[in-house]
Amino acid sequence: MTAVSGVVLEAQGITKTFGNHTALSGVDIAFHKGEVHALLGENGAGKSTLIKILTGAYIADSGVITVDGETVSFSTPQQAQVLGIGTVYQEVNLLPNMTVIDNLFIGRQPRRFGMVDRRRMERESREILATYGLDIDVRAELSTFSVAIQQIIAIARAVELSGKVLILDEPTASLDRSEVEKLFSIIRQLRDRGLAIVFITHFLDQVFELSDRVTVLRNGRLIGTESIKSLDRASLVRMMLGKDLAFHHAELLGEEAAAGETLMTFENFGLAGKVQPFDLKIHRGEVVGVAGLLGSGRTEMARLMFGIDHADSGVLHIDGKSRQVRNPREAVELGFGFCPEDRKIDGIFGELSVRENIVIAMQARLGWFRALNHDEQIEIAGNFIEALDIRTASAELPVKLLSGGNQQKVILARWLATDPRFLILDEPTRGIDVGAHAEIVRMITRLREDGLALVVISSELDEIVSYSSRVVVMRDRKMVAELHGADITPGVIVQTIAAQPAEAEA
Repeated sequence: MTAVSGVVLEAQGITKTFGNHTALSGVDIAFHKGEVHALLGENGAGKSTLIKILTGAYIADSGVITVDGETVSFSTPQQAQVLGIGTVYQEVNLLPNMTVIDNLFIGRQPRRFGMVDRRRMERESREILATYGLDIDVRAELSTFSVAIQQIIAIARAVELSGKVLILDEPTASLDRSEVEKLFSIIRQLRDRGLAIVFITHFLDQVFELSDRVTVLRNGRLIGTESIKSLDRASLVRMMLGKDLAFHHAELLGEEAAAGETLMTFENFGLAGKVQPFDLKIHRGEVVGVAGLLGSGRTEMARLMFGIDHADSGVLHIDGKSRQVRNPREAVELGFGFCPEDRKIDGIFGELSVRENIVIAMQARLGWFRALNHDEQIEIAGNFIEALDIRTASAELPVKLLSGGNQQKVILARWLATDPRFLILDEPTRGIDVGAHAEIVRMITRLREDGLALVVISSELDEIVSYSSRVVVMRDRKMVAELHGADITPGVIVQTIAAQPAEAEA
């Protein structure tokens, strides 16, 4: 690794709020010339907000940004580019229906005698890409090339436009191993040329392979910045997930004590590129916790179970019979419910009332030939508002006006109204206040005691430990372990997430 040779971009005391939500709170971070700096954190940690502030897409509420020691202020990505800060996003932000030449030079075409100098653009395009080891037809449309080549072209453009700081947001998410190695070779070249590289990823192996330093954010706060040499995988996972080890797994939650009869069995169930085939039994009256880092395959597993994505291998047995779940409608007909991770985008219908949000899944299951009348809807909604302590001035209030915790309760009420036998909860307590968090956890425990089968995904290890009968650990889109009894502790979960593949198989 090259020696660090000075700070090129620094942010101090960065704070950003959106309404009542604090996305960043007093974050300090510095990026040095000639280094790869990994920026890590789970969903909601504040990574995207920080990057948008550093690139001019957002303006911080408070804090100072300096470039080469000079205080700067910018309100657009173009202003940040002029100061040397470029970004390449996971979804390549270029124009696929234009040529490679046009993508490299759009907005800065050279001119000769008042006309765009296409010959010069073609020559310089070849020269630029040659430095990245690419020998391609630059006159071809960008869409004719692989994602990996498009990624390199996007990096080349960003470096040409900026040239001091290069921010790479999940650059390897869609690449195979050989493509990743090619990209890493290019990143190292740029680092050796003196660029500061900001590397955002959820692949821990890649962090240790490529990075010089690591910064971890959690819940909008800076957890720490460390040299990669001073960290091992377990300590890095603890930084990302938190490590309050005070919780203990309740003795009553052992599988033998809590689980009822087998409700369903997923056998060799998977989807290429999303989740490697897995085997999992679900029992009545148990909570199967799902742990793993962002990108480990947790949400992909949930989507597969609920039919949002259709499995291309394996079989599902319910009550001893082979069944298909090809879409959410079939899942609902089988008695499944699903509370998604992003409640605002995938969960609530913001403009609809609390009442309408609660009854909508029940109505879909009944079919529109058995439409619930208004009085029935009011009674159902009222019962769940009272039972779940949903704090709303009225059942007719638009659900978007409720707090995050109460919105989450509305989504839970929606599925409980369908009288499900299997409920999937993806990050049910994320982004809600402490009081609502405790209520949701108690509700999960109560539902388990009432005989419901649940799969609950959470980044909060203490939370998973407190209510899970078993814990499934995901890593690299593969189920790598199933923990039982005394092994259900934050420490064991962290060690399992952090284990090298060979260790996990041993």
